[in-house]
Amino acid sequence: MTETLDIKITKAEQTRLSVTDFSELPFGKVFTDHMFTADFEDGEWKNLQIIPYGPIPMSPAISALHYGQAIFEGLKAYRQPSGKISVFRADKNFERFNKSAARMSMPTIPEEIFMQGLAALISVDEKWVPNQEDYALYIRPVMFAMDPYLGVKASDTYKFALLTTPTGPYYSKALKVKIETEFTRADEGGVGFAKTAGNYARSLYPFEQAKKEGFDQLIWTDSVTHEFIEEAGTANLIFVINGKLVTPSVRSTVLDGVTRDTIIKLAKEAGIEVEERRVSVKEVIDGIKDGSLTEAFAAGTAATVTHVGEIGYLGELYQLSDPSTRNISNSIAKKLNDIRYGLAADEFGWNWVL
Repeated sequence: MTETLDIKITKAEQTRLSVTDFSELPFGKVFTDHMFTADFEDGEWKNLQIIPYGPIPMSPAISALHYGQAIFEGLKAYRQPSGKISVFRADKNFERFNKSAARMSMPTIPEEIFMQGLAALISVDEKWVPNQEDYALYIRPVMFAMDPYLGVKASDTYKFALLTTPTGPYYSKALKVKIETEFTRADEGGVGFAKTAGNYARSLYPFEQAKKEGFDQLIWTDSVTHEFIEEAGTANLIFVINGKLVTPSVRSTVLDGVTRDTIIKLAKEAGIEVEERRVSVKEVIDGIKDGSLTEAFAAGTAATVTHVGEIGYLGELYQLSDPSTRNISNSIAKKLNDIRYGLAADEFGWNWVL
């Protein structure tokens, strides 16, 4: 049996609940009253505590700022009809967090610290979990290197934190996306499969250029030929081609998305054929032209299931079907939401009810 950890709790003197407008929650800007932190020092995790949300003292020489040792995750907690709180597929996010840690030469986090820290934090800030439709408590685990040393080496000390932020839908409409053919998000043998800060930093400039052209997001392609689809800026990509669910296969340049994995399992359960393979840009564009590609959507923790409405490629803009008519993606999205909010049977055991 897992040992119950000693987590020190220091409550905030005053809650911000009364001054928070839960009908207006821009993603990632409104934080709950508390956060969980732990320190890796002398080869072990220590100082487990829940403290008021706020700044963390650190040296300007810490390794994370200079050499990029920083990783994170994203998962959500939901209010069930009973009033209880459940966290969706926390075990999968925990596993991926440690895969990212290993790739970035960082210590793994023990499961009991990740899970018990999360449960304790949500218990303290339980009133922050929204009860509106399509709203949830977004959870951000993060770890970064803390050595105040400018030598190029893996740090010996690290900070782990759990931050929570109530949030509504990440996207409010179908996306207009651009297939990127010049810049690249990830390279073979690199860290594209890890949720590390640098992956997102290198995507910002191309994304800003695309926004100036009127696009909401980018579709990243392979770094060698730019002929194969990889993923979107903040999510995996899934298509419906000839009635089959088709998605780029996971590789060193593609994130193993939890929502992607969930959708694949739900599709197979519904009897929908699924193909995980390389997907070429040509196949996507030709599929739009001849009508064989009927649906396209982004899948991620923040995005959930967000329809793609238009795809730009080499100066041309291709229109996709009306999102309201997309039977496969809409039915899967409904089943996914019903399970997460406790409105349908959780046959896979995905909900961790606290």
